[in-house]
Amino acid sequence: MNSSSVVQRRRIVAGVLGGLLLFAGCVEEPPTAADGDGTLVIAALWESPAAGQPSGTLLPLANAKVIVSSEYGMMVRQTDAEGILRMEKLPSAHYNVSVRKAHPDDASIQLVGSLLDLLVESGRARKDTVYARAISSTGICINELYTVGPPNDMFFFYDQFIELYNAGDSVRYLDGMMVMRVSGTEFGNQGEDWGNDGDIDGVTYPFRFPGVPGGTSYPIMPGEFVVLASDGSDHSKIVSTAPDLSRAGWEFYNQYSPEDIDNPAVPNLINMRSDRTADFLISLTGDVILVSSGRDSNWVDGIDISTVIDGVEYQSNPPPLSQKTLDARIDRGYVLSPPRYSGKSMQRRERGSDSNDGTIDFEIINAPTPGWQ
Repeated sequence: MNSSSVVQRRRIVAGVLGGLLLFAGCVEEPPTAADGDGTLVIAALWESPAAGQPSGTLLPLANAKVIVSSEYGMMVRQTDAEGILRMEKLPSAHYNVSVRKAHPDDASIQLVGSLLDLLVESGRARKDTVYARAISSTGICINELYTVGPPNDMFFFYDQFIELYNAGDSVRYLDGMMVMRVSGTEFGNQGEDWGNDGDIDGVTYPFRFPGVPGGTSYPIMPGEFVVLASDGSDHSKIVSTAPDLSRAGWEFYNQYSPEDIDNPAVPNLINMRSDRTADFLISLTGDVILVSSGRDSNWVDGIDISTVIDGVEYQSNPPPLSQKTLDARIDRGYVLSPPRYSGKSMQRRERGSDSNDGTIDFEIINAPTPGWQ
């Protein structure tokens, strides 16, 4: 091999090596901590006037249920005997934490505490303390919402229902109460107080129980479920996996609709808007439902927030893809709804337990449970 060939070969090798070194210099350094290596430590405490303890003593909330949610989904864990929860290998995200446990002296009272928007970063430990307070379940609440319809290829979703529950220890009455779909209009979003005047605007479908507020003709007993069916019929005759609602407590009947079928065996909630001539149906995957005492029945200028007994918003996507619109004075969160035509339902994690945060109060169940839990 002559000298010129050797020089040329050396130049080629040097060029290749130089290129490799240049490429290596452009490659990013590997991260010092892989995402998915964050740690969250929560200490749960509650204020107890227990025997032998001075009033206001903070005690660990031992063996309490902890609901942790983020953009990656929801997890249910439990504190240890010292009221501590430690979670490792978490991806970087903002987390919401809710701690809850039945009061040791009164099962009708829930000890509930929440922390919102906790930033957990990979390679770091986030530590915080949540203080639970007693929340007494003393009235009627929305316990279950079934909206999406059963599995089918015929677009059938007429088996929708809303389930109410009396979480208190005394009889309540449904007389004159209102159940509303609040879908908003071009003037504002659903469930908002558009004029900041203390009411909820955008009521699209208001229905009412018979009687007047304060009446005693239609009781709901402590611990009783009441199913409000869109149509009170046996829907399993149409789709086998649909619920039988022929024995529902009530059905939404639109007296202004020529097509709405009335089951005479099921008492009716009556439509309050003569300009609405369709069945009472709610959106499959995103809507706001309100229940009020009925003492303010003028839906045109908004329903006074002080008369709202309970409200639930549900959306099909987590934030930031969906934004909460229901006024926070009614509920601070929203329920992530199941897919349409999945046959799944939205139900409170514990019957009647309402901390006014639908995000953590509700869970998705595989099939509806009208009238029971």
